[in-house]
Amino acid sequence: MMTFLLVVHGLLALALVGVILLQKSEGGGLVGGGSGGGLVSARGAADLLTRSTAILATLFIVSSLGLAWLAGHSNRPKTIDTTLAREAPPVGPLGAPAPAAPPALPGLAPAQPDDSVPVAN
Repeated sequence: MMTFLLVVHGLLALALVGVILLQKSEGGGLVGGGSGGGLVSARGAADLLTRSTAILATLFIVSSLGLAWLAGHSNRPKTIDTTLAREAPPVGPLGAPAPAAPPALPGLAPAQPDDSVPVAN
């Protein structure tokens, strides 16, 4: 049921965008471009597009509210499934990731951290 309503909602959205783009625009749209001799310049066609836009917008809002209601009242469990939870890596100061040890090169002793700070004269 939810998938069907999502498909209908998507089709309503596409139809609404298409009808809006077909309307005459003052600033230049898909057709017409604000000139007097556009494709949708007849008064009857403009009324039809205006009514179509209002109907499609109403259906779109109703389907949006219906989908929101269904999502809030679904029968899904209210608990969070933690079976795939991973343990977080250690975190350093101020949330930065902890520094990883540099990889050891074959034949060399691992580097020892140097705690001394060089002082400029």
